Amino acid sequence: MQTIRLLGTTALCAMIGLSPALGQVTALGAPEGQVNIVAWPGYLERGQTVETFDWVTKFEESSGCKVNVKTANTSDEMVALMNEGGFDLVTASGDASLRLVAGKRVQPISLSLVPSWDTVDERLKNAPWYVVDGVHYGVPYQWGPNVLMYNTEVFGDSPPTSWNVVFEEMTLPDGKSNKGRVQAYDGPIHVADAAQYLMFHKPELGITSPYELNDDQYKAALDLLRVQRTLTARYWHDAFIQMDDFKNEGMAASGTWPFQVNLLQGDGVPVASVIPQEGATGWADTTMMHVDAANPTCSYLWIEHTLSSNLQADLSVWFGANPVVPAACTDGRGMQTAEGCTKNGFDDFEKIRFWTTPVTKCASQGECVPYYRWVSDYIGVIGGR
Repeated sequence: MQTIRLLGTTALCAMIGLSPALGQVTALGAPEGQVNIVAWPGYLERGQTVETFDWVTKFEESSGCKVNVKTANTSDEMVALMNEGGFDLVTASGDASLRLVAGKRVQPISLSLVPSWDTVDERLKNAPWYVVDGVHYGVPYQWGPNVLMYNTEVFGDSPPTSWNVVFEEMTLPDGKSNKGRVQAYDGPIHVADAAQYLMFHKPELGITSPYELNDDQYKAALDLLRVQRTLTARYWHDAFIQMDDFKNEGMAASGTWPFQVNLLQGDGVPVASVIPQEGATGWADTTMMHVDAANPTCSYLWIEHTLSSNLQADLSVWFGANPVVPAACTDGRGMQTAEGCTKNGFDDFEKIRFWTTPVTKCASQGECVPYYRWVSDYIGVIGGR
């Protein structure tokens, strides 16, 4: 598989016409008493789901900053909430982070105010989905692949080896059609999953990045998604509704996050996951601060807290993800182990095509289909157009 290249940040800046914001916090004051965070489901746990997974309570006790969480199920929802304001931080994926920078919704981070910055994985310190023209607009949080989850009773001794089980009509190993038994992600970034599938099966299209598509490549991806629509029982965006469907509605397969796989397996639901032969898209999430954050000191205290190796270790176990602090895999301060990190794909970083925002002026070819068209056209696909 070809790896996704980390583009130079100056080039990215030119591509989408960004200029670094001028204002940023340069010194901390007294904690304000709270911090308001937009986060993915499962990212900020205080022991309410499973008692042993709690990285909020002790922070609140030691810092005096109450953590208020607003869960968002898609990157578009995160961007909308940050545009509305009233939040200090967001755990943004790569398909949201550059939009937040371009929209001047987030401020540069003063790395001197993050003492644990030096512990961050070198592979992430200058990633182009949050570093623009050398300016850091966040701090890495976690990363991982989008996996194919499947029902082990349906597939038996023949686990899927291809994403075709969710893209093309077929008879599954239990002798029944996959029609009406698969799901797809309810987010425009899912176009990239179709494009990645085509990269493998139709190399004549010339796709080199699933996020950089010319008109012909983009049309092919949409056509594949229209086929998928005829198979799909639900377009999921709520992780817990998806889990309920796999428990109670006879779902056979879907793209998902390791978070759902872990929780379902913990409940005894017969599911497993795999990264198929075509590879996987993935997410590398970044904690970013709103340009008008009302609680900057508590925000910086929380950002520093997120880089503690015990939090990184426990979160990576809980979510099935990878820590952004490599020591969390081995130092024994949390629940994670070297074997666990290997299982979660820590060594496969270069094989994952991480979510990023599609832009018109792309690196691989002269002009690509920008994200706003992904949004409108994917709504059309879901609606049957």
